[in-house]
Amino acid sequence: MSSNNSSSNLCRRFARILESEILTSTDGLCAVTRMRNIKATIEGIRTESPLVLNALFSFESMDCKGKTLNLGETVILQEEINPFISELRREGIEVTALHNHWLFDKPRLFYIHFFSIDDPIDFANKVARAFEILEDCDRRKHSDNHKDYDRSYDYNDDDYMIY
Repeated sequence: MSSNNSSSNLCRRFARILESEILTSTDGLCAVTRMRNIKATIEGIRTESPLVLNALFSFESMDCKGKTLNLGETVILQEEINPFISELRREGIEVTALHNHWLFDKPRLFYIHFFSIDDPIDFANKVARAFEILEDCDRRKHSDNHKDYDRSYDYNDDDYMIY
């Protein structure tokens, strides 16, 4: 990123592609966020906290070849994990971690971390395509037979184990 104005424009494009809001836009860092639409509870209490339902994406200073370190993290449901990882890998994005953050959450929430060294706009487009998989999973879960389906009641207490 050569100038503050061009890096700001690049960050805005990155955010728009990822349907996200800009958290930070400097000459060396662009970080954006979006919330997942998941009805979740922790200890039986409904949460809409960004600490629980957030997706974060960033890129840092561009090298002489126009490549940046691009990072991503998102909350993900158990049934979304395999299709999402498959799509990220198909797009050439490396998955580096899959883990949980919370105990006693319903539905069971996981968090996936991924990265690439690539053009940031290419990364954003690849991740946006992968997020279509999550939306497809969501549409299947909420078919016409389940219009008012509330995921927070999808699992019973026997589904929870501490690893």
